[in-house]
This record gives sequence, structure tokens and C-alpha cells, in this order.
Amino acid sequence: MPRKAFSAPGAVAVGPYSHAVEAGDIVFFSGQTPMDSGSGALVGGGIEAQTEQCFRNLFAVLAAAGLGADEVVKVNVFLVDMGDFAAMNAVYSRMFSAPYPARTTIGVSALPLGARIEIEMAAKRP
Repeated sequence: MPRKAFSAPGAVAVGPYSHAVEAGDIVFFSGQTPMDSGSGALVGGGIEAQTEQCFRNLFAVLAAAGLGADEVVKVNVFLVDMGDFAAMNAVYSRMFSAPYPARTTIGVSALPLGARIEIEMAAKRP
């Protein structure tokens, strides 16, 4: 079965992967780091700005797949510093409405290009 892939205009990929791939009524979104699609560089400003940029990138691909935040069912967050959890969580809480998607937050030793956060998710078509 051929893959049906999605990408947002101007989206940046730092490797050989699709930004999202559809499997039946589930769309799996690759992890997004806080890359600014215009400059191709990581955004500055701390974990809040980096979390917001990850969601801008993800939601652009979500829209390209014809979906919105309400269709997101699972989110995985990868943090280099678990001390950033509360600040990330504050931004995260503004991105979705209750009931929130299921979520896992994992502490990692490093992320591509020196990012402090990476976020991936899955959404279900209505």
C-alpha cells in the first residue's frame, strides 16, 4: 500500500522522513523541533518560545492534512531538561481544549540541532 504523506508549505525536514503519514483514519505526525520555517534556524527565547514553534510547525502540517487540534488524540513530548516541564505544560495547555489528548512526556539527553524540545502526535479523522 503506498503511503499518503502530508507536508506544510515551507515546512523544514532535517532528514529523510515525511511530516505526516496517513494510515486508515489515523494520521501520524513526525516529531517537530522548534525550527522557524522561514529562516531554517531554531527559535530563541527559551522553552516557551520553542514549545510554541513546535506547535506552529505541527499545526501547519495538521492543516495540510485537513485536520485541526480537536482531532489530535495522542501527543509525545521530548524534553532535554525536565526542569522545563511546567513551562512547556503552560504553553501546551493553551494549544488544546478539554478533554485533552493523551500525552507522554519523556526526558532525553539530546535532540537534533540543539533543540530543547521535540513534539510528535497522532490525529484521527472524524
